[in-house]
Amino acid sequence: MNAFAQITQPVIDVTPEDSDYETVRRVIELITLDYRDQPSLETIAAELGQSPTQLQKVFTRWAGLSPKAFLQAVTLDHAKRLLGKEEMPLLEASYELGLSGPGRLHDLFVTHEAMSPGEWKARGGGLTIRYGFHPSPFGVALVMATDRGLSGLAFADLDGEKAAFEDMARRWPNAAYIEDQEATAPYVSRIFDRAQWSCDQPLKVVLIGTDFQVRVWQSLLKIPFGKAVTYSDVACDIGQPTASRAVGAAIGANPVSFVVPCHRAVGKSGALTGYHWGLTRKRAILGWEAGNA
Repeated sequence: MNAFAQITQPVIDVTPEDSDYETVRRVIELITLDYRDQPSLETIAAELGQSPTQLQKVFTRWAGLSPKAFLQAVTLDHAKRLLGKEEMPLLEASYELGLSGPGRLHDLFVTHEAMSPGEWKARGGGLTIRYGFHPSPFGVALVMATDRGLSGLAFADLDGEKAAFEDMARRWPNAAYIEDQEATAPYVSRIFDRAQWSCDQPLKVVLIGTDFQVRVWQSLLKIPFGKAVTYSDVACDIGQPTASRAVGAAIGANPVSFVVPCHRAVGKSGALTGYHWGLTRKRAILGWEAGNA
């Protein structure tokens, strides 16, 4: 009798799902490590021994975006680090990122941030913004203003004031901020008291953003009270019907909530899509408008 028991090595079946995961993992690893080479879909596919079409299909299904879009996101993240923390000049940053020049870096920022690299880098430099927290029909309102008019309006739930301020201040990190309830209080009644809404005495609003963002926000101001439009409608209104994605980013970056009615922008199907201050608040504002229309 054999004193040693025979051990049978188990056979592990690799399912298509396991194989797909391994493909996605390798693509993410390759792009993360080699983003400076700006590898094309064909280059990545050849590295993995797969067809570009199949690789595109698998990665998009698993990750929710294409390999090219993932590469752009990784590149943009590094670009912000180079331009921000490391204060690298635009030309030098472009070459460090593996881009052919500042033009491609400009296109990357405009597509994903709706602003140029220079505008992103300035981020409110030279501005003085006064701010204060006030009660409103939709929770605590954070009101911000420059000496030219209302520049910011955000909402916060109880005990969320600090987070709301930090969120807004990140939009213009180089601005000087002064807490001044007295300076911001007059805006509150003008904004939320319909009796004080008057074409003869318009509320002064300062839209601090890129040219593209301001055009989108101006389009939102055209939406009638109690009505709604789609992101595609806004894109068409500003003369860029294929820019729905950039329009959505600009709407999400709207710094003057309620007054610039980003809550009136909905998905193509009419569904309420994301709202920076929460879908519950968006429903409340739309319901309030419908009841007062």
